[in-house]
This record gives sequence, C-alpha cells and structure tokens, in this order.
Amino acid sequence: MDGNGRWAKERGLPRIAGHREGSASVRAVLKACAEYGVKFLTVYAFSTENWNRPQEEVDFLMELFGQTIDNEVEELMANKVKLRFLGRLQKFSPELKQKMSKAMEQTKDNDRITLNVMVNYGGRAELVDAVKEIVAEGRREIDENTISQHLYTKGLPDPDLLIRTASELRVSNFLLWQIAYAEIYVTPVLWPDFRRDQLKAAIEAYQKRLRKFGKTAEQIDAG
Repeated sequence: MDGNGRWAKERGLPRIAGHREGSASVRAVLKACAEYGVKFLTVYAFSTENWNRPQEEVDFLMELFGQTIDNEVEELMANKVKLRFLGRLQKFSPELKQKMSKAMEQTKDNDRITLNVMVNYGGRAELVDAVKEIVAEGRREIDENTISQHLYTKGLPDPDLLIRTASELRVSNFLLWQIAYAEIYVTPVLWPDFRRDQLKAAIEAYQKRLRKFGKTAEQIDAG
C-alpha cells in the first residue's frame, strides 16, 4: 500500500494524514472485494523495516492500528469478515496485542472474506521463523509443503494477484514464498486514491492474463 507519504506531501499535509486516508482505502477496497466475491485480501500494513521510520510516525501508526481495530470490528462482524493479523506480533505493546487477539477471536467464524493484515512482517523473517520451527520439530525430510505449512499463512491459498500502487516496481520483502506465481499489477495511483474503480481495473487486467504455471500456451489450449 505505497504512496501515503507522497499523497500527503502533494497536499502540503503531514505524512500521518496520508496514513489516515490510506486506512480509508483499505475499508473501501475490502468492501469492494467482498462484493466482487474475492475470498482473501492480504494487505501489507507494517513491515519489519518500518520500525526505522521517524518515531513520531511509528507511534502514530501504532495508535492508528489500535483505533482502527476499535472502530471497525463491529462492521467486520456485520459483513462477515474474518480478520487475521500475521507477522512477528510479539513486538507490539501488550495493549495492542490484546486488541489484535480479541478482534481475531471475535471474527474467527466469519466466512464471507478473510482480511489478512501483515504487521511487523517481512518475507525473509517469515522464512527464517518457518525454518526454525521445522528444525525444532526435528524434521529430516523437508519439501515445499513442509515449508508452506510452517509459514504465517499456513492454510491460506497463495495469492493470485499482487497489486503495487504508486508505480513501485519491487516486491518489498512481501510474501516472497507465496507470490511465486502471482500475477503482478502496477498502477501509478497512490494508495490513498486507490478505491473501488482502481480495484476493478486491476481485476479486469488480471482476467486478461494467461496463467501458465510453467506450461506453454499450446498445452493450456489443449486442456
């Protein structure tokens, strides 16, 4: 969800204004995804590297996370949205961890759409944690399924579509294992301006792609 800071700068506003407007985009995109029949939406909210940002900005983001949880759980329940926070959650304050845990418990039985919020997340960190778990279990035989079942996203399907806003042309340590075959859609639209119409354009572009998964176009045509 790139471009919050640039969006604010273009308007002569502090960066935190961009983050606040960006949270409104999450709300709008989630609603649109549910209406379009998307079953899983995963958003990259805070990376393991984001702790290096100015302390004022980090403090605001932590406060925004807490406020958003408080304000949105009721609506998530009404719309049957399952909420999951994935990442190294132990680093957050006890109060924020409690809010995350409570929200996940409240929404765990909802089945219309699952919203995965990646916080204190890094693709490399996730792989390191998975390997540590596998080693701790004393496993000797390791295959792709073994690794997948030890990731934060275990039990979830791999993403079909990765959307990069603000013209960013890198994966930024996001779901490094899971996006091996994801289609990538890049848009110049800054995240705070990314809403229903922009999501629709991304989905329509995705629908025109030919997903090969290592096969040739001729093999796919032949069934």
